[in-house]
Amino acid sequence: MALVVTADMIIFFATLSFFAAIVNGGLGYGYSSISIPLAILVLASRIINPAYVLLELILNVAILCFVGRKKIKTTYKRAMPVIISLIPGITIGTLILGSVSPSNVKFIAYVTLLPLIFLQIAGFRRSIKGEYKAGASLGVGTGLLYSLTTISGPPLALFWNNQGLPKDEFKAAIAQIRVAESSFTVVAYYFAGIFNSSTTVSIFAMIAPSALVGIPIGMFVVRKISVETFRRLAMNFDAIIVGYGLSQVLMLVFKATVFEAYAFWSIILALDLFLFFRYLKARNRLSQEREELVEKLEVPPRDGAG
Repeated sequence: MALVVTADMIIFFATLSFFAAIVNGGLGYGYSSISIPLAILVLASRIINPAYVLLELILNVAILCFVGRKKIKTTYKRAMPVIISLIPGITIGTLILGSVSPSNVKFIAYVTLLPLIFLQIAGFRRSIKGEYKAGASLGVGTGLLYSLTTISGPPLALFWNNQGLPKDEFKAAIAQIRVAESSFTVVAYYFAGIFNSSTTVSIFAMIAPSALVGIPIGMFVVRKISVETFRRLAMNFDAIIVGYGLSQVLMLVFKATVFEAYAFWSIILALDLFLFFRYLKARNRLSQEREELVEKLEVPPRDGAG
């Protein structure tokens, strides 16, 4: 059955894609984690995933070429365990996508994403010593999540942030993994018969133009403000929309009342705002300490007593 495209649908997907692309341009990830939680409330994952995977393949190749190209040699060995182990995860996820109801896919996506997003918002940092073994486990889980939802940014960002990669190496490592995962997923979707040419083209046409405009804007914005502040803002917004999506699924799958669902979302909003204002307070305190230190260093030494 062909997808019936309306004007409202075009505006919705184009706008969503534009703002998600701004985040992706600034951070090197985040396109799907911003757009998919709202998109799957409108259309099932099985319908929208192929178009998003194709677009992300193009975007990630572009990011790897223009941003991460110089750091490929220094990061590919570290990224390789994750890349190789994507294959079994993507294979399993593709099989599940073809057999599980859309409501259950939504629930899996929201429940997996929400704690990962909050760990980033909270500034969680804990370096992993056995990086290669952990990377292999990460690859299987990320491949499973990506093939189900086209989302992989939160687990990858959390892992590489914890490993302390500099900004350029961070973007290069994530871009390599995301090029691999989108390539593997295109192949898996093809053999699983998930691609529908007319539907995929229709959705791709709605999301691609605005994404290509949003990416360079994100790259520009992140040069004007702190990358960490930009990341926190994006993750805080992500928590809001994922929390909203989960509240809707709780009503659909678990028959929660409207009051219970929105009470749950209110708790998510409160925690989200608390963590964001805590970050702002810590940032302002650090900035003040730096200013005081600079002032002390600039005070000229006094002449001898007299």
